[in-house]
Amino acid sequence: MPHYSVSRRLRSNARRMRSDMTEAELKLWNELRAGRLEGLQFRRQMPIDRYIADFACPNHKLIIEVDGSQHGERRTEDAERTTRLAALGWTVLRFWNDDVLRDIDAVCTHILRTIGRNAP
Repeated sequence: MPHYSVSRRLRSNARRMRSDMTEAELKLWNELRAGRLEGLQFRRQMPIDRYIADFACPNHKLIIEVDGSQHGERRTEDAERTTRLAALGWTVLRFWNDDVLRDIDAVCTHILRTIGRNAP
C-alpha cells in the first residue's frame, strides 16, 4: 500500500471524528470492525490524501462514506472528492444515514458485491 503524507491537523481531525461518530456510522462500524464482514479489514476515519474517509478497506482500495442530510447541499464538493479519490485508485461508495439505519444488511451486501464477493 502506498504511503500517504498526512498532516498533523488531518490526523488530529481524524482522531476527533473517531470519537464523535454518528449513530449511522456507529451502526456500520459495528458490522465492519475486526473483520466481521467476510474478514475484510476496514479502518474508520482514515486520512487519504487531503480527505478523511469515513471507512476504508485499503486492501481493496474501497472507501465507504455515510452521508447525512448536509450532503444534499454539498453535492459538488462530494463529487470533486470522489473524482480525486478515484484518480488515486479508490472506489467510493456513498450511503445515506437512513439506508444504514433502516437496512444494514442491504448496505453490507452492496459493499461485498462491489469488491466482487457474493453476499452470504
